[in-house]
Amino acid sequence: MHKLDRRKQELFGLGDELFVHPELGYKEYTNKRILTEYFEKNGLKVEELGFRTAFRVSIGSGYPHIGLIAELDAIPTLGHPFANKDDNNAAHSCGHSTQCAIMAYTLVNFKDVLKKGRVTLYFTPAEEFTDIAFRKQLIKKKEINYIGGKVNMLTAGQFDDEDLLIHCHTMGQGKYHFSLNTSLSGFIYKEITFKGVASHAAVAPYNGVNALNAFVLFDNALNMLRETFKEEDFIRIHGMIAEGGQTVNSIPARVVYECYVRSMNQDALKKTAKRVDDAARYCAKAIGADVSIRSTPGYLPMHQSRLINDVIRKNMLKYCSIEEIHDDEVSMAAGDIGDVSCFKPTVQFGYSGFAGNCHGKDLCIVDKDRAYLEPAKVIYDTALYLSQHQEYVDRIIKEFKPSLTKEEYLEYLK
Repeated sequence: MHKLDRRKQELFGLGDELFVHPELGYKEYTNKRILTEYFEKNGLKVEELGFRTAFRVSIGSGYPHIGLIAELDAIPTLGHPFANKDDNNAAHSCGHSTQCAIMAYTLVNFKDVLKKGRVTLYFTPAEEFTDIAFRKQLIKKKEINYIGGKVNMLTAGQFDDEDLLIHCHTMGQGKYHFSLNTSLSGFIYKEITFKGVASHAAVAPYNGVNALNAFVLFDNALNMLRETFKEEDFIRIHGMIAEGGQTVNSIPARVVYECYVRSMNQDALKKTAKRVDDAARYCAKAIGADVSIRSTPGYLPMHQSRLINDVIRKNMLKYCSIEEIHDDEVSMAAGDIGDVSCFKPTVQFGYSGFAGNCHGKDLCIVDKDRAYLEPAKVIYDTALYLSQHQEYVDRIIKEFKPSLTKEEYLEYLK
């Protein structure tokens, strides 16, 4: 029997409590309280990290220093049975609550077996790039500096001491037991505002300039651009109309479109973002409208450490066959774990045990062993191996090449 089997009902209970208390980024106070109480009950001290809800817990000392990461936040999900109606229908429809339970339970059980090195577990806020207006207000008040939680923490130097970092994430419903070496895209967030001239829509439409028509022209231009994208760049452009006009009885004077431009290739991402901007400007100009474009750096593509994942794969194979591991998946999803992976050897593996769609109202936990216990065991056994094999950690560090300097990263974030 694995050590983590002995108190698994404690793990399930912690996970279930977190799952039914979803909160959006930088508001995760209930989740933080639940986790803090859990650690204190088990004799571990919580260290505050700022940025409203970020914190960490450490055990051991010395080399190697293994970092673990869990994400606190939920995402708006209309119709989810546990949606928090007081917080824009926040729900744990991306499974972040399970990460928190997995990592917390693993660390509590690991403290008695760690003989060499140090393990630090980070709880990070606001991975989901959402609730933008609220976060911009926090930036204005200087409570945070950037939209994403790990981005704030990275620029504050909070992962600088770790030699490597391990993260896990639900895969949602699917045929695989685990996923490994998954690629994540990078993206840029855009808020594009088309500006026209209001006029009575029935009496004198010819006196107006229709901002909605400017957007429709632009939307068609985006569709025409899509056939020019190279398959190997995995480019996606997706968005929504945040404001479609002011009243049905008037020519729309303002239309606001929010979108992500995504790619696996950072150079292609920059070029595509410029093409989107050009399309918006010229389509607006074609019908006499104006346009303003606000671009915000999102997250960077994920670079996985294959040496760490080689250890993780061996531990996954205790619970499934090699055919049940989805290796080298190309995913258009993104996360601020990608930014972390630019500076440190980092992994994010996927785990199952869910039914329904990620970010959907039907996401639910159907197999607690898969959704909680097995990934906890994988992390426990991986951390144990790494702590006992310093020469392997030496190799991981030696073969890792950062893709950015801190100075280049700060320039990018501007």
